[in-house]
Amino acid sequence: MTTEQVLHKIYREESGKIISVLTKIFGATNLNLAEDVMQEAYIEALENWGNEIPQNPTAWFYSVARNKALNLINRNKYKEEYQNEVTHFLTSDWTADAALDQLFSEEEMKDNQLKMMFICCTPEISAEAQTTLILKTLCGFGIPEIAKAFLIAPDTINKRLVRARKILRSVNALFTWPEEDEINQKVSNVLQTIYLLFNESYNTSQGDSIIRYELCLESVRLVQLILDSDQVKSKSEANALMALMKLNAARFISRLSEDNEAITLENQDRSKWNQSLIGSGIQNLNKSMYENQLSKYLIMAAISANHCAAKTYAETRWDQILNLYDQLIRIEDSPIVQLNRSVAKSMVEKIQK
Repeated sequence: MTTEQVLHKIYREESGKIISVLTKIFGATNLNLAEDVMQEAYIEALENWGNEIPQNPTAWFYSVARNKALNLINRNKYKEEYQNEVTHFLTSDWTADAALDQLFSEEEMKDNQLKMMFICCTPEISAEAQTTLILKTLCGFGIPEIAKAFLIAPDTINKRLVRARKILRSVNALFTWPEEDEINQKVSNVLQTIYLLFNESYNTSQGDSIIRYELCLESVRLVQLILDSDQVKSKSEANALMALMKLNAARFISRLSEDNEAITLENQDRSKWNQSLIGSGIQNLNKSMYENQLSKYLIMAAISANHCAAKTYAETRWDQILNLYDQLIRIEDSPIVQLNRSVAKSMVEKIQK
């Protein structure tokens, strides 16, 4: 890979972690500062790496971001808006290094990324802006990439981000865990946003298929953060959504032709289905069922599991799928659910003739 490709890969994989730490330092209302520091680190890498990549490029990124954040805090340490429990330790020569080491530890970054998801899913922000904010701040996607994936003008994406940041300031968003009795509802809101992100990237038949597949994988990564968290006690809904995404993503490649045209389920080459991902999805489905908490994700995952279990289209258990759609309609009676149920019903009637 070229230096620029290596740099882009690191930025995609690490920027969400770093921005979440920087947001904890500067506060959610100063999200733009965290993004600016990360962008400055990226530009510095472009200017200094040349054809010689550092021996540990990820560590280089972390070091530069840490130093830039510390310099900014020290320059602004008397401004009240930056003063909090974290910056108190960073402005002292005695405690700064230890505080930074803790902030950039793997466990702390996981925790901070989950807090960032709660911030991105602030109720006052529109659903479209929530997904855009998550992609930009937590997944390392640039505005042109997001626009290309969703077939939206870059200027529209930028306006969404500007409005979202303004809302965070207006509601005085805090970089904290929700109260214990609010966590389950907050997690449900986050999962809904991730589901919308996954659904948009998975079901859109136009756009860049490579970028859209990356969006699917990012959705999986974000839900895994929830599953790994000790703060989230009930994991049933998260496991169900994880199962749904894995079972669907396992069939991603077979859904598109070389010309990026959609291939119907009946005509897909099932040998291309990712059996490892299917097996992992089934494990998540079983974990969700063990908690005995019904959700729309659980039913949809069970439907997808039925499709994955069929060796051929003709062997699909349409009777089971119809029964699952009957249950899903009681939770979410939408036009798309009604349409899919009608397909399952017609297949059952066809088999019975």
